[in-house]
Amino acid sequence: MADRSESTDKTEILRYAAFTDDLAGGNPAGVVLDASGLDGTAMRAVAADVGYSETVFVTGGDAATRRFRVRYFSPLAEVAFCGHATVALAVALAERTGPGEIVLDTPAGEVPVSTAADDAGAVRATLTSVPTRSRPALASESDAALRALGWAPDDLDPALPPHVAFGGADHLVLAAASRARLADLDYDFDGLAEVMRRHGWTTVDLVWRESAERFHARNPFPVGGVVEDPATGAAAAAFGGYLRELGLVTRRGTITIRQGEDMGRPSDLLIDVSPGDPRTRVTGQAVPIPSATSGGSKPGM
Repeated sequence: MADRSESTDKTEILRYAAFTDDLAGGNPAGVVLDASGLDGTAMRAVAADVGYSETVFVTGGDAATRRFRVRYFSPLAEVAFCGHATVALAVALAERTGPGEIVLDTPAGEVPVSTAADDAGAVRATLTSVPTRSRPALASESDAALRALGWAPDDLDPALPPHVAFGGADHLVLAAASRARLADLDYDFDGLAEVMRRHGWTTVDLVWRESAERFHARNPFPVGGVVEDPATGAAAAAFGGYLRELGLVTRRGTITIRQGEDMGRPSDLLIDVSPGDPRTRVTGQAVPIPSATSGGSKPGM
């Protein structure tokens, strides 16, 4: 597969669309395989220049043991964990060194990732999250978020209560009562960002349940300078813990999360959850983005 990269101030930047096999879908991520010479300020500057919701930086490690230290940056700040950038990185490494197992030491903890290629050479990655947890959201937390979103309490599904869920980062989970409510997203960007910063949430995970095995999701990410993520692996990991905490996972199984459809970048995230394991396995593909089509996921896009 051709190497799709560019160089900015001698830093080689790869670009991938994650959780898709089609460049028209998925969530773009920047990937820097050698960031050993960059400090946090430089990494944030690179991420801002790339303009995607996140860029992942390999800051050290051992190629022989396939264990790497990584950091993640949005255009505005460092984040503890990013699922779609992890999938992008794992696919980039598999294309260069062959599929198999790698381990990432992230600010959130150890994240094993397995990669495998199909007969056509397409690579699929499965990350195993750090242990998840989920708690009911306080009324003050959910009410503030609803006001910023322009949603009413009646817009929520009473069977799926608001929670703050963790899968490497904290996310507020709000379940819409209808697909139409989820599709109509026009929120107060600055207001929601302020609420999220106050409570330490990375995204707000808006979901709608189509069936027990299929959900639709949207993820506002104003604290990262991005209106919406088209695929959010960290939120998907946290959502697995949310379902487990609610007692909706009675046996090990796979759930599909469809995200990005309403913003024109459809993405498919598969989560594997088990009642006896606090971790969530998140699976997806990633495809390299040719430099000529690279573009940022900036606010309003």
